[in-house]
Amino acid sequence: MKFSLFVHMERWDESVSHRQLFEDLTELTLLAEAGGFSTVWIGEHHAMEYTISPSPMPLLAYLAGKTTTIHLGAGTIIAPFWHPLRVAGECALLDVISNGRMEVGLARGAYQVEFDRMAGGMPASSGGQALREMVPVVRALWQGDYAHDGEIWKFPTSTSVPKPIRKPYPPMWIAARDPDSHNFAVANGCNVMVTPLMKGDEEVLDLKNKFQAALDNNPDVPRPQLMVLRHTHVHAVDDPEGWKVGAQAISRFYRTFDAWFGNKQVPVNGFLAPSPEEKFAERPEFQLENIRKNTMIGTPQEIIERIKYYQELGVDEFSFWCDNSLPHAEKKKSLELFIQQVVPVFR
Repeated sequence: MKFSLFVHMERWDESVSHRQLFEDLTELTLLAEAGGFSTVWIGEHHAMEYTISPSPMPLLAYLAGKTTTIHLGAGTIIAPFWHPLRVAGECALLDVISNGRMEVGLARGAYQVEFDRMAGGMPASSGGQALREMVPVVRALWQGDYAHDGEIWKFPTSTSVPKPIRKPYPPMWIAARDPDSHNFAVANGCNVMVTPLMKGDEEVLDLKNKFQAALDNNPDVPRPQLMVLRHTHVHAVDDPEGWKVGAQAISRFYRTFDAWFGNKQVPVNGFLAPSPEEKFAERPEFQLENIRKNTMIGTPQEIIERIKYYQELGVDEFSFWCDNSLPHAEKKKSLELFIQQVVPVFR
């Protein structure tokens, strides 16, 4: 079982500066590298303070210079917002800067609020077309001269400059949920990243089964990697109420997700208040006890047992998702407990 860190700068009011958030993200990454994590993942989001990352590339390039072993994962680049030449070139440059430690995840995008601002109001549900066209084009550009005449992009003979260090190309990941996404990823030799969000381990099993079905549909393709991304909060055994800290924070995170995803309010300087708790009174997944059960919250031993189950399912990488609305000190304490008491069990 490999472990990785999925992290963004996140700001809930103006009391913490962006510079401080940047330093905090750097500290968590260095802590993860010292703890033997394989990869740090940073995604892409626009104009929202609760997930700050207009591009993962400058952050990852900076981290490449501060680290020596951990891989730098763009997880994920939103395909409809990019041109394939930019994806190929910037990812290859990151691979050169990091001496072969770049990994890239691609996604179709989810927030309509971002598509309204970045893609002229294109329906977010249409983003999959760009994803499917992007993957083979980027790989072709990494190989050498290539001209493209597609449905979305058309360009004359071009190539990626620079070229990535790793041959034939660096690892490519696809964020997948539905069977078609799993099948596309496996058929194209891409690793698969999944997240059950607020759902429990039955959703992990369902996603794993979709991945397995894609493997069965493509028997001639070497098995790619499967990564599960989970909101994670570890608390000490001698703090039996510590789970509530994580559950309340993750509730706030997803109520804010709901506000952004609903796209019914105008953000103010990049902030949207979380949707009110009473909106979810009839939604069992928002009850704190269910958040505790369904996300990765618990003592080290409780976390170990859950991850062992994922390992038995065939999950190759568990990604510690630390975006949760908690202050940096709480995130650091949780990550340190995970590194000290959970990771060694799987070594």
